[in-house]
Amino acid sequence: MCDRFRPTRLNLVIELKELTKRYGDRTAVDRITATVPSGQVTALLGPNGAGKSTAMRIVLGLDRPTAGAALVDGRRYADLCDPMRLVGAHLDARAFHPRRSGRAGLLALARYNGLPRARVRAVIDQVGIGAVAGRPAGTYSLGMAQRLGIAGALLGDPGTLILDEPVNGLDADGVRWVRELLRTWAGEGRTVLLSSHLISEVALIADRIMVIGRGRLLADAPLAELTADREAAVEVAAADQESFALLAAALGEHAEKTGHDRLRVRGWPAAEVGRRAHRAGAVLRELRTGTPSLEEAYVRLVENEAEYVAVPR
Repeated sequence: MCDRFRPTRLNLVIELKELTKRYGDRTAVDRITATVPSGQVTALLGPNGAGKSTAMRIVLGLDRPTAGAALVDGRRYADLCDPMRLVGAHLDARAFHPRRSGRAGLLALARYNGLPRARVRAVIDQVGIGAVAGRPAGTYSLGMAQRLGIAGALLGDPGTLILDEPVNGLDADGVRWVRELLRTWAGEGRTVLLSSHLISEVALIADRIMVIGRGRLLADAPLAELTADREAAVEVAAADQESFALLAAALGEHAEKTGHDRLRVRGWPAAEVGRRAHRAGAVLRELRTGTPSLEEAYVRLVENEAEYVAVPR
């Protein structure tokens, strides 16, 4: 039998083993093998339709894999004893009944899973929705609905947290709150898996990055390793358009235009770029070695993997 009031289990891992999901002739998840470790924030990135949400749904037992397996603590979600104490999830900001209050929805979830009412009060305070908890969930803004969904994920005080686009609709304070929550959660030895299209925010939160494109795993590495793969570039900006023209001519094919007065230079150190600019008579307002970004690494990985691509007019 399940001991519903046992201490929270930490150091759990999520394992994907040759995970595959097909819908007819379309392969949404294609033989993915990976481990989401505990004590870290792992971000799942990819273009729209890449298979991120499908993979998360399979982990949570909401979809059945065509082949392979998704395991938490070595077991399928359906086989977990008291799953809300092991895995908390938030996949849809509008999942709660729109005519039921946020508090009532959490109470129903707690009652169904054998959790004490005190946990409802605790998570309402933790996510900051006390002022609206008595209102119907359908009247919540997207940001408040996100907080309610996260409250539901936290309800069982689980060792693993799975969040799909958790910062959509949140204001700057809410985004910072989610960032601090996830960092604290991972710091306690819990497992955190999230997806997001906000690459700049992921760079501030995540320890590890998994990139999916057309259902295939394109990268699975620590954030520092993923960004360190790129050759460092020199960022340079001209003081005026005349200097910009001189600078572009002096740097030639080594330079890529990134703004009306900016260039990114590869293959030469900053000192060499400065010397060439000086010889050309170009006046600079900025010269620095650029730090490789997660966005650059991500774009490089998925540039040929996007399923939905707009055609320029």
